[in-house]
Amino acid sequence: MNLLESGEMYLESIYVLSKQKDGVHSVDVGEYLGYSKPSVSRAIGLLREGGYVTVDAEGHLRLTEAGRSIAEKIYERHTVLTEFLTALGVSEATASADACRIEHDISDESFEAIKKHLLS
Repeated sequence: MNLLESGEMYLESIYVLSKQKDGVHSVDVGEYLGYSKPSVSRAIGLLREGGYVTVDAEGHLRLTEAGRSIAEKIYERHTVLTEFLTALGVSEATASADACRIEHDISDESFEAIKKHLLS
């Protein structure tokens, strides 16, 4: 299954929320992203079918190894791109919003070059 940007956003959201609290539920993801319950339910169903997320008996969302790998990649991109843009003088809010759009489309080569530049 090739994930679309929205799927990556859901995985990243579950990842971020799981770092903040134990037991992430679909309603938490919906609140975090500002999406409706039916939209979240459909997306979580597709992510389950794709093998990216599991849901236990209490409704807790857990990332599978594949889901976690994608979520960590997107989260790293978001964090690094936000840092890069703020270093250029962009406000934190704008940098974060722009990073959210860029993180899904930037090539691995360009991202690695930005990351290397920040670390040097």
